[in-house]
Amino acid sequence: MIRKLETDRLLLRPFELSDANKVQLLAGDKEVASTTLAIPHPYPDGAADQWIEAARQAAENGDRYAFAVVRKEDEELVGNMSIGIARHHNRAELAYWIGKPYWGQGYATEAARRMVQFGFEELELNRIHAAAMTKNPASYKVMINVGMKYEGTFPQHIMKWGQYEDLVFYGMIRTDLPKQMTFFI
Repeated sequence: MIRKLETDRLLLRPFELSDANKVQLLAGDKEVASTTLAIPHPYPDGAADQWIEAARQAAENGDRYAFAVVRKEDEELVGNMSIGIARHHNRAELAYWIGKPYWGQGYATEAARRMVQFGFEELELNRIHAAAMTKNPASYKVMINVGMKYEGTFPQHIMKWGQYEDLVFYGMIRTDLPKQMTFFI
């Protein structure tokens, strides 16, 4: 089982089945779902329960770690921060969403910094990368804010809701980390 991670304002903890309704509400928002690679809209009943159970199993296998992003002040679930591991290559993909009511408050950047630290220090990864649709600049701003570098744009790389979407990729390797790791805490 994965442990809890902390930042100044946030707690990153494993998802619990009791989070399912809030996950469905937040992730199922059309504006959130429209800028993610895999979240459906409308979000089907029961899908959050299945996703939470799949996330638990993936963490047990060391394949993916999905953390509920929770405000410390009121224990409010605001989003998800995940890292999918490609163990053979010692790298991972960072993926996240934040519920619309919590946009613009720095939660994604704060949680992503802690997740990058977790990936490099605790999982001992060599590389972490992330992708976002080009129509979602707020997402790739998070990548830039945690120290990732632009690696390229893949035109019409995915199809979302019947339309091709361009993806922008950012990444970093362990040696890109600043000397002062307090940057990530």
